[in-house]
Amino acid sequence: MSDTGIGARVARKEDHRFITGNGRYTDDINLPKQAYAYFLRSPHAHAEIKKIDTKKAQKADGVLGVFTGDDTSADGIGGLICGWMIHSKDGSPMKAGPHPVLAQGKVRYVGDHVAVVVAETYQQAKSAAELINVSYKELDAVVETAKAQSRGAPKVHDEAARNTIFEWELGDKAATDAAFDKAAHVTKLDIVNNRLIPNAIEPRAAIGSYDRGEDHFTLYTTSQNPHVARLVIAAFVGVAPEHKLRVIAPDVGGGFGSKIFIYAEEVVCLWASKKIGGRPVKWTGERSESFMADAHGRDHVTKAELALDGEGKILGLRAKTIANLGAYMSTFSSSVPTYLYATLLSGQYNIANIYCEVDAVYTNTAPVDAYRGAGRPEATFVVERLVETAAREMNIDPAELRRRNFVKEFPHQTPVIMCYDAGDYDASLDKALELADYSGFDARRKSSEKKGKLRGIGFSNYIEACGIAPSAAVGSLGAGVGLWESAEVRVNPTGNVEILTGSHSHGQGHETTFAQLVSDRLGIGIDQVQIVHGDTDKVQFGMGTYGSRSGAVGMTAIDKALDKIEAKAKKVAAHMMEASEGDIEFKEGSFTVKGTDKAMAFGEVALAAYVAHYAPTDDFEPGLKEGAFHDPSNFTFPAGCHICEVEIDPDTGVTEIVNWTAVDDFGTVINPMIVEGQVHGGIAQGVGQALTEGCVYDTDSGQLLTGSYMDYCMPRAGDLPSFQLGFTETKCPSNPLGLKGCGEAGAIAAPAALMNAITDAVGVNDIAMPASPQTVWQAVQSASSKQAAE
Repeated sequence: MSDTGIGARVARKEDHRFITGNGRYTDDINLPKQAYAYFLRSPHAHAEIKKIDTKKAQKADGVLGVFTGDDTSADGIGGLICGWMIHSKDGSPMKAGPHPVLAQGKVRYVGDHVAVVVAETYQQAKSAAELINVSYKELDAVVETAKAQSRGAPKVHDEAARNTIFEWELGDKAATDAAFDKAAHVTKLDIVNNRLIPNAIEPRAAIGSYDRGEDHFTLYTTSQNPHVARLVIAAFVGVAPEHKLRVIAPDVGGGFGSKIFIYAEEVVCLWASKKIGGRPVKWTGERSESFMADAHGRDHVTKAELALDGEGKILGLRAKTIANLGAYMSTFSSSVPTYLYATLLSGQYNIANIYCEVDAVYTNTAPVDAYRGAGRPEATFVVERLVETAAREMNIDPAELRRRNFVKEFPHQTPVIMCYDAGDYDASLDKALELADYSGFDARRKSSEKKGKLRGIGFSNYIEACGIAPSAAVGSLGAGVGLWESAEVRVNPTGNVEILTGSHSHGQGHETTFAQLVSDRLGIGIDQVQIVHGDTDKVQFGMGTYGSRSGAVGMTAIDKALDKIEAKAKKVAAHMMEASEGDIEFKEGSFTVKGTDKAMAFGEVALAAYVAHYAPTDDFEPGLKEGAFHDPSNFTFPAGCHICEVEIDPDTGVTEIVNWTAVDDFGTVINPMIVEGQVHGGIAQGVGQALTEGCVYDTDSGQLLTGSYMDYCMPRAGDLPSFQLGFTETKCPSNPLGLKGCGEAGAIAAPAALMNAITDAVGVNDIAMPASPQTVWQAVQSASSKQAAE
């Protein structure tokens, strides 16, 4: 291993510009003659728009234009789409209601886009928006997931009876029912996976610019996948043809899934730029807008059951889930509660029979889509809460029950589509038990009792499907696009290298880890490698970053392009050193002729490739530039074991996480330091869901009650312990680097581990997330009363 190659703990290259204030985010960009947009949003959760009077606003100081849905409709601007088709059990397609970029006739959630004001300054636009007079007829609203399908519930879209988008199923119902009929024990849980608001540090922003001379649009935006944004805006929304639209995603300050999607503000800023004569139009969201209008995450209500025989062998699992998709379908929302959720309900376990039903529903709330983990956290929570509860009910040690049911042989075909290709779940559990000092827990629990505290321990043995995804597979399941990735490697005459990648970095450290791969392959320093991404005019079409795919898919595309670079460079070296191509060896940045002392450095060969004095032109072309696409043959399957230990004050309900052990199998690890940071951040977000975060709408008015940090509690450093991390390794066989992915694991594993620990401490089977002090205190009182009665 070199000092900067695969496996090295290299400090992140990109951090210098970030910590010195030299990052270039969308809001840092200001174009000549730039105007500003402000969006008037609906104050109602559900209402008909009777009239919009913009006359006063149009006359306000600095105003360049005031536009409504009538204007976008007149110009043929289409609505936003959902790019993944799901069919119901009866074969009917999902019921997708219209999603206009500016409301037309009706608003469907608090924060819905009603009108946009474009003015010389942002403050002028905001002030003018207050002069718009909108006449609404307020309608009843439905915001609760479990009540959306109720008889008489307000209808969000005419297209969806009972607000039901689809009624979907996966698995063999008859076989699963038969397994339950044979069970010696059945564990049942009602599970709510609480709604979350993403809260990336950088709010969303967009600058739309129209060049009248070139009839060409440019969009600067906070996107995780700029090429997909260009495709959707061009092909479906219809702002401009694809070759007339450039999308640039510069530095992006976090996304967690919420910046995958195409939003109304991006479309409107582009369109409005042309409407006002070609001046750029800039919008940067206020934090309150982020709370209201960014796509939210999770929000499942599930009834789950686990069937076991008398020895604790799992026979089957059943789940019925209602998934809240909000007021409109978002870009990939339909895939989250279906193929990203139900396909992982086997967990790490050999379960022969699984059946899952999912009803997706509309409500008068913000759209819901992928949020860090996207379906995998919801699945893990169902499986791991069931397994932990079953262990308690059957008086079996929770580690032992898991071990009895682990998948032992690979490849392993689950009954819910996925084929696990490699893993060693016993190894992760063994290492986690050792690091957590599991054998000493009883003594620590007794010590806590002497202090008047309650102590609990909880497990989460998660698995996730990453490297999203094989195009043929997702295409057969309804995806509107393939999910391959692209790369181009440009070797300059002086031997430094530019990597153009379709993967987008928004905090993952690609500029470092991708350079480490190049360093390892070509034997050059990472300071000689430049990573280029996020600009559709510079980079070949790519699919972007989400689903922990940048390593397994994006880096594999780079690796394939590097294979071609090496092969061509060997041709050049062979001509230069007058040797047979088959005798050329390449190692640590040097080309040598087997059995001789002849050698050329990589930089020398690169220069020779461009000088091109070495060979007849019909042998091969001058230059050293190669591209590649990689379409994975399977998902990757990171897995691991997280063990959380908590101490609870029964008088206040305050929960302290006193120990957290995470042992993960990510396959090959490119940069351990960056991977550890990803795990830390993921756990923190999972702890936030379990302990502090929860999006709440008023059930009568549909108003967002958690619309600021005064009401929506983010986890803080003091809420988190010092993590104990460990790694095991089974290499992924479906990509040459053996990579699996690491970005979402912590967020997937953490909620179940923490809630299992809290319920263990309190002595109950279920406590709702977020487990606030009040919630935990009430559970303690209830458990105490029950014990006293017994």
